[in-house]
Amino acid sequence: MPKSMGAVKQAIPAEIGGETDAAMAERETAAQAAAERKILPFVEGVALVAALVAPFVLQDYLTVFATRVIILALFALSFDLVWGYAGIMSFGQALFFGSAGYGVALLARDLDITNIFLVLPAGTLIGLTFALLLGGFLLLGRHPSSVIFVSLGTLTGSYAADRLARGWYYLGGQNGIPSIAPMTLGGYEFSEGPAFYYLVLGILIVVYLLCRFLMRSQFGLALAGLRENEQRIAFFGYKVQHLKAIIFAIGGAIAGLAGSLYAFHEGFVWPNMVGVVVSTQVVLYVLFGGSGTLIGAVIGAVIVEGVSFWLSDNYRDIWPIILGLLLLLVILFRPLGLISFVLGERERVGSFGAKPKETKEKRNAAS
Repeated sequence: MPKSMGAVKQAIPAEIGGETDAAMAERETAAQAAAERKILPFVEGVALVAALVAPFVLQDYLTVFATRVIILALFALSFDLVWGYAGIMSFGQALFFGSAGYGVALLARDLDITNIFLVLPAGTLIGLTFALLLGGFLLLGRHPSSVIFVSLGTLTGSYAADRLARGWYYLGGQNGIPSIAPMTLGGYEFSEGPAFYYLVLGILIVVYLLCRFLMRSQFGLALAGLRENEQRIAFFGYKVQHLKAIIFAIGGAIAGLAGSLYAFHEGFVWPNMVGVVVSTQVVLYVLFGGSGTLIGAVIGAVIVEGVSFWLSDNYRDIWPIILGLLLLLVILFRPLGLISFVLGERERVGSFGAKPKETKEKRNAAS
């Protein structure tokens, strides 16, 4: 029997056998790629459906809390672009978040400008401007900036902004700027509730899709390479510091948009919004959820804020200690964040560009 099987195998033409092997390998590769591609859209779809139905199942006060969480998720998205994709550890992301909040609060208080088509672009522009100024100073020097230099520089900027806000009477000093007028669209006022929730959710979805498109472009490919091996990307001819400055500015603009929404939702701004505490808070969101995935930053913000809310209500005296231990455990045992339970390394990095087609010569060689 083995001899007859061997004879049959030898009788099969080489080209047919080679063609079969190549087809099987191609099918396996396609099936594996398809399986990998299904996971991330599924996670994003589940998160989207949950966000859309949340106001229908939550009580009114929880809808208000969920709105705040979505704004913070938008803020976390800005940091994930900067750190998760470009590898820039910014401890001053709250500087852009809080400065935009103060800016729109001053527009509402002094100039009575609350129109949504004016205040949100203004807040975005404020965040972008501050990010360009700080990024130009830290990243566009004659010599490449080290991670420690940028981290300490952004931390110093955030601390200086906090001290300035606390000591400047025009900004309200320690008390901040209270009683901000509601954001308006024509004669309609956006107050706390489902309308504000869906407005913020819509903005988050649009920004998320734009970021996803950007990270799957050639620019995103350069950023992924920058994160993995900065020297090699520089060797290929890319201006590394310029790439970092660009993504730093984009992150600042998104943080400014989030800060504008936060100011109108909360109705007041205070010095902590530009300080080190909020800057560290957004780092924890991304660490907990998973960096370099976008959806991980959103999930991290939701889980951290949700767990904090529940712990502070049930364990009022020790909830910060419990939350700190949970964060420490996640960072120790899942350094890639909670999203790494469902996303593989290949999908986290992503696929870029079109798949190269097999040339005629390769097909002939396979046959």
